[in-house]
Amino acid sequence: MAKGNNIHIEITDSGAGIREEDINKIFDAFFTTKDSVKDVGLGLSVCYGIIKEHGGDIRVSSEWGSGTTFTIILPKYKEDVQDGDHD
Repeated sequence: MAKGNNIHIEITDSGAGIREEDINKIFDAFFTTKDSVKDVGLGLSVCYGIIKEHGGDIRVSSEWGSGTTFTIILPKYKEDVQDGDHD
């Protein structure tokens, strides 16, 4: 959905949600809540970095037991072509 100069993309699931004490850590590299798994937890950190590099933002809202919604906000693409600037 377009809002002003940005595009908002919402992704929602109906899973277990994210615990309140973990919500501020989910974008940290190697953060995981899985005890038996090692060397994971890069996915959201990498996504965060890519989105930020493109001038955007990512937000999360979640309630334990009720699922999670991620909102990705990216600036609209603006072609900056001036007359005579066609390669």
